[in-house]
Amino acid sequence: MKPTIRAARALLAAGALALLAAGRPCVAQGPTVDVQGPPGMLGSRGRLGAPIGSAGISAFDATPGSQQDRPIGGRLGPSASRAPVGALSPSTAIQSREPSARFQPRALEPANVPRYGELELPAGPQAADRPGGLTLDGAIERLVQQNLNLLALRHEIDQAQADVLTASLRANPALYADTQFVPYGRFSRDRPGGPTQYDLNITYPVDVSRKRRARTEAAVKAKRVTEAQFQDAVRLQIDNLYTAYVDVVAAEETLRYSRAYAAGITKLLNLNRELLEKGQITESTTDALGAQVEQAQFQVREATQALGRTTRALAVVLNIPRAGAESLQVQATLRDVAELPTPLESLIETALASRPDLNAYRLGVTRADADVKLAHAERYSDVYVLAQPYTYQDNRPFGLKSPTSWAVGVTVPLPLYNRNQGNIARAKSNASQTRIELAEIERQVANEAEEAVREFELSRDGVLELEGEVLPASRKVRDAAFRRFQGGEADALEYLEAQRQYNDAVRQYRDGLVRHRRAMLDLNTAVGSRILP
Repeated sequence: MKPTIRAARALLAAGALALLAAGRPCVAQGPTVDVQGPPGMLGSRGRLGAPIGSAGISAFDATPGSQQDRPIGGRLGPSASRAPVGALSPSTAIQSREPSARFQPRALEPANVPRYGELELPAGPQAADRPGGLTLDGAIERLVQQNLNLLALRHEIDQAQADVLTASLRANPALYADTQFVPYGRFSRDRPGGPTQYDLNITYPVDVSRKRRARTEAAVKAKRVTEAQFQDAVRLQIDNLYTAYVDVVAAEETLRYSRAYAAGITKLLNLNRELLEKGQITESTTDALGAQVEQAQFQVREATQALGRTTRALAVVLNIPRAGAESLQVQATLRDVAELPTPLESLIETALASRPDLNAYRLGVTRADADVKLAHAERYSDVYVLAQPYTYQDNRPFGLKSPTSWAVGVTVPLPLYNRNQGNIARAKSNASQTRIELAEIERQVANEAEEAVREFELSRDGVLELEGEVLPASRKVRDAAFRRFQGGEADALEYLEAQRQYNDAVRQYRDGLVRHRRAMLDLNTAVGSRILP
């Protein structure tokens, strides 16, 4: 066998091995035309779903084993293209649109403040004012750095960056080797044919409509939407922190109020026991007071358990180990009746400018416009340039010299029927839909900010009314009953009834403080900025 024939067969064998290796599926970059699953399209990130503004279409998917994977052309000679049929017409596969729920953390419901029957307003400072505890600012900083949900969601941004890289990858060239006119037996002068031919082809796709640039631009805009969605997830998690933080402060105040009442009723019981020993009162009076003391001690135990439960819930939000949850203490005040620093219209403007969920929709509009450009770029398939650097024709059966040659060619798909019309129409409709959704969420954000301001003002007025009118009046009634009790004009049961009414007013005051503190922090969430401490 001549060296040229051996070289040709060795080259064909190498080409066949290359084709076998290239035939295996590749997610990042396939061996034919374009990458599969372009970023921003549905299914590109299973956990996230469709980013805001995504048209939910893909023009890069081909069904394996279908006609799209077969080579085209009649005679498989030097002038035949080796490009797959699937590369010549954009796919019209449309995937279902799913809600993007990954960036919606589960809302933490406020813990019910225990409605204990008897509370007393302590005379000392709040227990939550003690130094060394965890401040709200410190809690927010730890939440952003340590919260497990946020740590997991940060990977969505990394995945979006990986999608940008995938979208920017160029299409791989295709290597094709074949042999033609192989006889059953041998060619001869009596059985002429052939000659047997050995070809090596390289097909390179040329992106004439700049689909790669449009695809990369769409992926970059999808990443920006993802970043805005992550910022909104941080806002919602901070709102959960507000809920857990106020729960702890409210539980501490409830425990303080319960202890104050237990101390007062115990002191009154001891006083009446001295009167019982002197024969000035009956035993039924001390029995009633003793029952009140038992109830007060039970309330203290219940309040202590509620404080531990809310503290552990706060530790979960902040990713504090269980060993350190029991020793967690907060440094905060429950009473804050300062007025709003800015008027309502200014707060609404701040919300429209600062809310990350609204910014995500604004970026989603640009994402939808990028989808329209991508759909237009997908109207035309790539042009395939064929380079056939080596062709060997075996003329030995005819006693002639075997020649080698080369060839070039180009395959241009003709967009006569499919110019991606359906996906273009869908992308345009999606862009209009996203703009309508943006207008709707703008109205919703403005309404949420206004309602938060109204709740703030209403709760603040309630606290001031309780402090200025209800509590002083209830205190006067209780003190008058106590003076009559000391003077022997009334029994202890009458005084206890006046004390019970005063305790109800104290409980309303505590509930009003908790409601107003929640309203302050809810206003921060509604505006999307730290307006109140």
